[in-house]
Amino acid sequence: MMEVTRRYRFCASHRLHSPQLPAEVNQQIYGKCNNSYGHGHNYEIEVTVSGPVNPQTGRVADLETLDRLVQERVIEIFDHRNLNEEVTYFQKLVPTTENLCIIIDRELRDAWPAVFPALKRVSIWETARNIFVI
Repeated sequence: MMEVTRRYRFCASHRLHSPQLPAEVNQQIYGKCNNSYGHGHNYEIEVTVSGPVNPQTGRVADLETLDRLVQERVIEIFDHRNLNEEVTYFQKLVPTTENLCIIIDRELRDAWPAVFPALKRVSIWETARNIFVI
């Protein structure tokens, strides 16, 4: 088995704020990320697939197919969006990168072609120091 990882980028803004919590508690938990105007990130995601190398093609995965899937199920949904206001998933969820990672993983798994290698993991770089992996 071999793993192949493909990297993608998108930009989005968000405000970390839970409507179930008082304003003071949100400020304590999220600090400057609770700014009422929000803030943005240049997210980088890695999608890792695993499987055998196809003896006919010498490849684990058709990267063009993977690119189309990520474009449709991730980039088109999240790129240049205010996650709180424009992405349905975050109408009831705090748009933390942990939740974003879970949603992206679910989006890809729900649409994963049966003939494609296994989706091994999704990783998101929110910043150079904050990396989330599912």
